[in-house]
Amino acid sequence: MRRSALIRTALVFAGMSLAWELLQLPFYTIWWTDPWSRNAFAVLHCTAGDVLIGSTTCAVALLVFGDGWPGETSARGRVMVATSVLGLSYTLASEWFNVAIRQRWAYTDLMPRLPILGTGLSPVLQWVLLPALALHVGTRRVAHAIRSVER
Repeated sequence: MRRSALIRTALVFAGMSLAWELLQLPFYTIWWTDPWSRNAFAVLHCTAGDVLIGSTTCAVALLVFGDGWPGETSARGRVMVATSVLGLSYTLASEWFNVAIRQRWAYTDLMPRLPILGTGLSPVLQWVLLPALALHVGTRRVAHAIRSVER
């Protein structure tokens, strides 16, 4: 049952990440300066990266906080929060490094930014919202089935 919850969660997260990457493109200069083929590659590349980051952070969260997951509500909550916090931490560092230091990508004036850090709000919201939402959607049926069997 855990395996099906993980697969469902990964598929939900991948779909949401793809949609998020498409929707946030106008906040990056690539949308305005590069051909559609480069934009398409960037969306696929970034979605794959999101899935890798999400899978890794979820695996760490499960190792540390996963006792009772996905059946126990408290375990589900701990894994959701830990996955989001780890993904957000990575994203804050990555955005800063790639925007400010390496200058691999740039924000447009449309991108709201966090004070002090200057990190774009869109990638921050992505990692605050999507991991928890994907884990909720991906595990709710399995968690319900586990609770039903245990009764």
